Amino acid sequence: MDIEKQLEIIRRGAVEIISEEGLRKKLEESIKNERPLIVKAGFDPTAPDIHLGHTVLLRKMRQFQDLGHKVFFLIGDFTARIGDPTGRSEKRKQLTLQEVLENAKTYKKQVSKILDIKKLGIVFNSEWFEKMTVLDILSLTSHITVAQTMARADFKKRLANNEDISLLEFMYPLLQGYDSVKLEADIEIGGTDQIFNLLVGRDMQKDFNQPQQVVITMPLLEGVDGLRKMSKSFGNYIGINELPNEVFGKVMSISDALMNKYYELLTDVDLAEIKNIHPKELKLRLAEELITQYHSKEKASLARLEFERVFSQKELPCQIQEYKTDGSKTIVGILLESGLVKSGNEARRLLKQGAVSFNAEKILSDDFAPKQSGTLKAGARRFLKIIF
Repeated sequence: MDIEKQLEIIRRGAVEIISEEGLRKKLEESIKNERPLIVKAGFDPTAPDIHLGHTVLLRKMRQFQDLGHKVFFLIGDFTARIGDPTGRSEKRKQLTLQEVLENAKTYKKQVSKILDIKKLGIVFNSEWFEKMTVLDILSLTSHITVAQTMARADFKKRLANNEDISLLEFMYPLLQGYDSVKLEADIEIGGTDQIFNLLVGRDMQKDFNQPQQVVITMPLLEGVDGLRKMSKSFGNYIGINELPNEVFGKVMSISDALMNKYYELLTDVDLAEIKNIHPKELKLRLAEELITQYHSKEKASLARLEFERVFSQKELPCQIQEYKTDGSKTIVGILLESGLVKSGNEARRLLKQGAVSFNAEKILSDDFAPKQSGTLKAGARRFLKIIF
C-alpha cells in the first residue's frame, strides 16, 4: 500500500504522531528495503479483563498488522509488579507474581478477537529483566534525570498535595523505555497519559545508538459515566467478554456527546455516514456493531430484540437470575449475595435514589425483606427473580 494511504489509516483517531515526518521516513524505508516496521504496545496485566478502553490501542495495532507490519503485544509481567504511576493520585498497590500471571493467562484469548494471533508477536518483559543484575537495572537510571521525572504532571500534583512518591515509581518509565530498546521498536503506541513514558523510550534508544521510535498517542476513552477514562476501578467499563445483553444496555447509557468518539475509535464506520443519524439510532447501531465484533451478528440481533422488548415495551427479560429466600434476608443482603451490586454502599445508594423496586413497587427502606415470590429490579438493567 502506498505511503499516503497508510498515513491516512494511521492518523484516524490518533491525537499526536511524534513525528509524522519521522513516520513517513520509516514507511519509505520499509517499502524500499521490504522490511516491515516493528510496532510495539505494552499492556500490564493488572486486571484479568480487557475492556473497550484497551481496544483503542488494539485496533490501531490491528491496522498496522493489516498494513503488513510486525506488531508486538508486550505483556508487562515484570513492570506490572511495580505498577505504572501514570495518572495516579496515590501509590499503586504492588501485585504478586501469581496475581500478574493469573491475569496474563486470559489476555491471549481476548486479544485474538481483535488481533491476528498468527502474525502477532507476544513477549513478556520478564524475559530480559529477570536476567539483569541489580547493577544492570540501576545503570538504567543514568538515562534520565530527577528534574525530568519531577516535571511529570502527576508527580507534581502529588508533591503539591504532600503525597508519597516511591523511588520504585521513578523506575517505571525507564523499564518501559528499555522494552523499546530490547524490541528495537520503530513505533510505539500508547494513550495520551503515557506520553512521558513513550518519550523516555525514544531517548533511551538514542542512548543505545538505535534509531528513535515514532510515538503515536491515542485518546483515552471515557467510560459509560461520560466523565472519567474507562477503567475497572471506576466501574464505568464495558468488557469485551461481557454478556451481549449487558454490553447492549451499557452502550445505550452512554451520553450522546460521546457517540462520534466511540464510532471513530471503536469501529471502521465512515464518520460521514453517521453524521445526521438520530442519537438513539446511533447507539443501537453501535451496540450491534460492538457485539458483532466480540461475539457474533446473531447475538447482536438477539441483544437488540431483548433490549427493545425490556426497555421500549416494558416487558421483563427472557432470562432472569433466580434467588431463593425464606424471608429473613433484607434487600441489601439480597442485592449483595446475588451479585446485583458490588457493595452495601452501592445498594443503599440505589435505594436512596428510588432505583430499586419489587414487583414494580419502589423500595425505599434497606430493612425491607421480601415475603413472597416476585421480580426485583435494581437500576435500569439488573433483574432478579425472588423465589420465596
